[in-house]
Amino acid sequence: MTSVAHDLDRAHVFHSWSAQAALDPLVVTSAAGCEVTLEDGRRLLDFSSQLVNTNIGHQHPAVVAAIQDQASTLTTIAPQHAVLPRGRAAEAILRHAPAGFSKVFFTNGGADANENAIRMARQVTGRDKVLSFYRSYHGNTGAAVVATGDWRRVPNEFARGHVHCFGPYLYRSEFWATTPEQECERALHHLERVVQAEGAGSIAAILIETVVGTGGVLVPPPGYLAGVRAIADRYGILLILDEVMAGFGRTGSWFAFDQHDVVPDLITFAKGVNSGYVPAGGVIISAPIAAAFDDRVFPGGLTYSGHPLAMAAVVATIQAMETEGIVAHAAQVGAELIGPGLAALADRHRGIGEVRGAGVFWAVELVTDPVTREPVPAPTMAALKSALLDRGLLPFVQDNRIHVVPPCIVTADQVATALAVYDEALTAVGL
Repeated sequence: MTSVAHDLDRAHVFHSWSAQAALDPLVVTSAAGCEVTLEDGRRLLDFSSQLVNTNIGHQHPAVVAAIQDQASTLTTIAPQHAVLPRGRAAEAILRHAPAGFSKVFFTNGGADANENAIRMARQVTGRDKVLSFYRSYHGNTGAAVVATGDWRRVPNEFARGHVHCFGPYLYRSEFWATTPEQECERALHHLERVVQAEGAGSIAAILIETVVGTGGVLVPPPGYLAGVRAIADRYGILLILDEVMAGFGRTGSWFAFDQHDVVPDLITFAKGVNSGYVPAGGVIISAPIAAAFDDRVFPGGLTYSGHPLAMAAVVATIQAMETEGIVAHAAQVGAELIGPGLAALADRHRGIGEVRGAGVFWAVELVTDPVTREPVPAPTMAALKSALLDRGLLPFVQDNRIHVVPPCIVTADQVATALAVYDEALTAVGL
């Protein structure tokens, strides 16, 4: 039996990245903390963080109150005006950026953050090409989706000047590497050769997800990002680090690059900056790039850039993260509970090929054979997803992986519950 909400959705809502006819979406009526409640009354432990964005959890009371207070004062304003919540949001974000970053350009989300970072790089360098990974996702706007490396790029290749390369991924190395050191060295050699072969003088930017997200939660080996920075500097190329999914506590630090001894030229963000309560994203701009537009018009803008409701949510989210120690908690729960717990599951389940991650950002890669590393097929992954839902857990399932990505506020008891559910579901599907 279906509901009004379900029937209206199926009659009128066109869903992203989907064939429409067979969809049967869950109907969610409310959420709190790390749980969502369905229309039939079932409560699911949210280990997807929706699209890996509810870092502060659902319905944090301070953030909800900040949105309500702002709505009672000023719901919207054009971006050319100065308003206090926008300035405070930029100030709060810059508190956690590296030294030398002075400005924030606000966007509506992560895709247009990457879109505008690419535009800035092209304007400042006078070059055209953007180099990014095949295993990547940067958004669904014109340049961002072509900068994306995965299958979603292929039907949408209408933007010019995009080049791809392979990033480090030791478990499925493109470079015949057997150690992290080899993978790092060979991936950097490959990157530099692509730069040289494409013509270094034609490349405006290298665009990288600091930790590749949807493509597999691929944490770069030690030294890799510093090596990319060195290559960029050697050829006068700007480095854009995409922190849309990895930023604001997800990896157990404010930005994922904090753990890798590297400073980019431009930082893109969205999702976790206010847990997606109101759509927001942006580009954090280093001082030299910001100065390039002091006397030169930046050719870009958005009607809802720095929307007051979104900015109020940003300020309240960052304040809550600071005062409640949420980022440190994410680091601790990852190091002490999630990481060891998933490693223990890998010891018990032959189908777990690799566990990798940091903070509350983990992937469990599933294989049919640990020797050949053949990925688990789609029907088995669908059965696994159903088994997890049946046991009260809302999962993030991608390709042959479970992404273990709860909110940063997840408790020890909730982690233990989720690990038990993963264990049961993997057993139920024969992995």
